[in-house]
Amino acid sequence: MIQVGIIGGAGYTAGELIRLLLHHPKTEINFVYSTSNAGNKIYDVHQDLFGDTELKFIDTVNPDVDVLFLCLGHGNSTQFLKENTFSKNTKIIDLSNDFRLESSSIIDGKAFVYGLPELQKEAIKKANYIANPGCFATALQLAILPLAAHKLLFDDIHIHAVTGATGAGTAVSATSHFPWRDNNFSHYKAFSHQHLDEINQTVQNLQPNFSSEINFIPNRGNFSRGIFATIYTKFQGSIAEAKELYQTFYKEAAFTFISDNDLHLKQVVNTNKCLLHLSKKNDKLLITSIIDNLLKGASGQAIQNMNLMFGFEETLGLHSKANYF
Repeated sequence: MIQVGIIGGAGYTAGELIRLLLHHPKTEINFVYSTSNAGNKIYDVHQDLFGDTELKFIDTVNPDVDVLFLCLGHGNSTQFLKENTFSKNTKIIDLSNDFRLESSSIIDGKAFVYGLPELQKEAIKKANYIANPGCFATALQLAILPLAAHKLLFDDIHIHAVTGATGAGTAVSATSHFPWRDNNFSHYKAFSHQHLDEINQTVQNLQPNFSSEINFIPNRGNFSRGIFATIYTKFQGSIAEAKELYQTFYKEAAFTFISDNDLHLKQVVNTNKCLLHLSKKNDKLLITSIIDNLLKGASGQAIQNMNLMFGFEETLGLHSKANYF
């Protein structure tokens, strides 16, 4: 059993991480750190865990755990690692955006590997430090990885993606307030969402000659969790060739699947899956990509990375049924 520490234990991603780790056959939660909740039972905050654990939040850390998950707000992981020292044997998986870009991936000699398993599986297996991808970045990269890997992106990429309210975190805001969100729809950070940096980095690494634009419109949906993304770009081949390309690229992927049928969000909520669907109209290839933003987009993928780092079966502790009805 590996000993696990969690930093920033009160948020949505931490709650899902705790839920998965409690039932993972190879992990034992050593501590869950939260200065604002120290002394409280974990189920006082994560009420879905009532009956599953009697663990309490604490405000001290054990520097000798086998793996540390950082579930902190963006920018806070860097500060935390500067203020706290852990064993050289402690592996770290960061769920913020602090170390995802190559320009900021090293801190105090710790080199973070970008943790998208469908792209970096072998590097993840050898890594001690992982930068977990963003939720939008996961769904959108998985939609275009096969094209970029085969140098087949020749034109602008157009993206519309909708995320549930949990994507905004637990802090109450005007746009996550129920009376505003319910029966409502809006876009935000048009053409400037922070996850574009990750996506552009991956595309440039796979296809350095790509010089077109990635146009991304993120939208707020009036549901709790999940991401539904549609991506289209010009593609010179046939739809049969596109499907063969994607099927071949993801044939060894543990959680990414190509569907022949139109997709809907309930197929992936509560799972670590990414489902993709392809269609073609004239010269445009349309890719639909759906994930659970808290699982494949965050905590599930973090455990998938942990499994790879420790030599476990990649899917261990991540088998779950979608909330289909």
